[in-house]
Amino acid sequence: MSFEVILGAWVATGLTLFILTFLYQDNPLFKLAEHLYVGVSVGYAIVKTYDTVVIRLIYEPMVMQGDWWLLIPLAIGALMLTRYVPKAAWMSRIAFAFVVGVGSGLAIPRVISSYILKQIEDTVRPLASLATDGSTTFTYSLLNPASNLNAIVLLIGVVSVLFYFFFSVEHTGPGKAVARTGIIFLMIAFGAAFGYTVMARMSLLIGRLTDLIEYAQPQYGRATWWLLAATIATLIVFHARRKGTEPPQ
Repeated sequence: MSFEVILGAWVATGLTLFILTFLYQDNPLFKLAEHLYVGVSVGYAIVKTYDTVVIRLIYEPMVMQGDWWLLIPLAIGALMLTRYVPKAAWMSRIAFAFVVGVGSGLAIPRVISSYILKQIEDTVRPLASLATDGSTTFTYSLLNPASNLNAIVLLIGVVSVLFYFFFSVEHTGPGKAVARTGIIFLMIAFGAAFGYTVMARMSLLIGRLTDLIEYAQPQYGRATWWLLAATIATLIVFHARRKGTEPPQ
């Protein structure tokens, strides 16, 4: 195995263990890993932005391909830098107005299509289907998003949730039951969103633990065991020094 792979395994293991030390308490190892993460992320973002914007979107099209009309968006982008010049700061409003206008023009139709029109389309789907011979059929499969049973569930959910936010009528009697049904659908939606977030974080944790187990193998120099011992020893020394410097109660 190459030296670069082994070195990468040791660095990944060390930074993972340093981050996990925050479960004990805030310490210099965690701060070191945190600062490295932020610094590397910012450096990568700067280099990636320079390569994408300056080289691929400006230099190559203009100099190599002759697309000099790109000077127009380049000038608009340069106007944003006038924010740092007090007397010329008003010129940056032109660039920001252009960016906000174009961004809104691109985002609003997509949001309307995704969150409004698509919702309406799924809500008004037929509750029963017609077979080729003209007879009426009804599908019960919950695993099929286009089934008639799911169409009924979706219709009930949309109507009950909208009724829950309809405060012009007091939620009593049958209206209270509909509003409570809307609350159930809302809790299911929030729970699913929260569960998705938790599972995403668990996936990251599983990935880190998998690497720690793999890098404990002899071909990686048992990086996990050596660095775990070094991390624990460092935390013991840090705790002892911190305890020694604390003023007596």
